[in-house]
Amino acid sequence: MPRDKEEMPEITLLGNQNTKYGFEYDPGVLETFDNKHPDNDYWVKFNCPEFTSLCPITGQPDFATIYISYVPDIKMVESKSLKLYLFSFRNHGDFHEDVVNIIKKDLIKLMNPKYIEVWGKFLPRGGISIDPYTNYGRPGTKFEELAWHRFQQHDLAFMDKVDNR
Repeated sequence: MPRDKEEMPEITLLGNQNTKYGFEYDPGVLETFDNKHPDNDYWVKFNCPEFTSLCPITGQPDFATIYISYVPDIKMVESKSLKLYLFSFRNHGDFHEDVVNIIKKDLIKLMNPKYIEVWGKFLPRGGISIDPYTNYGRPGTKFEELAWHRFQQHDLAFMDKVDNR
C-alpha cells in the first residue's frame, strides 16, 4: 500500500518523473526521512559502482565504486537524493581523498548518524589505484570505539590483500 505523502513531506525527489540532474557539486539535493527503528542498531549500505569525478589538476575523469555504510539514528538518507548527490560530483574536481571525506562530512551534517564509513575504490590511472577510506563514530558512544576498530581492521584487510598476491 503506498504511503500517505503527508507521512514523508520532506521527500520530493522519489517518484518525481521530472528529475533534474545537476552537473555541479550540490549537497543541497540530499533528502532525509525518519528512521522507524531508531532504537535498533543496524547497517544501511550503499554500493555506488558508477561514481565519477574529475582530477582537479588534469580535468581527466576518475571512476570509482563508492561504498557508504552507516548506522542510522533519527534520520536516514533517501536513496534517490543520494544518487543525484553522487551524480553532482560528475564535473567536480577534487582528489580522491577529498571526495570520500566530503561525502562523509555532508552525510554527517545531513543525518547525524551513529556511525558512518565511506570507501572509494578508484580505478587505476597511470598504473596506480587510490582507495581512500574514512569513518566516524559518534563521540562518547560505543560507535566511537567501533570507528577506531573498523579503521584498524580496514588497514589490516588491505595489508592481507597485499601480502597474499
